[in-house]
Amino acid sequence: MTFEDALEILDDSESFRATVYAMNTLLIEKGVYTAKEFEDLFCEHAANYKAGFKAQTKRAKESRKAKETSRVAAHANL
Repeated sequence: MTFEDALEILDDSESFRATVYAMNTLLIEKGVYTAKEFEDLFCEHAANYKAGFKAQTKRAKESRKAKETSRVAAHANL
């Protein structure tokens, strides 16, 4: 089956699922991230969805902390 053939038979929803499947498979196989890391982030998203995205993710907290540290350092250099 060609890529074009696949696009012809898949509806939008299934095409999106196939894209996610292919991308995640490649990223895991190439060692960009592990299946465990993917599962952890997937569960993090589900927990945030359940909470109405009111909870902060670990990455968001770390990013906010890094930005604040940068601001403090920049201010100290003035």
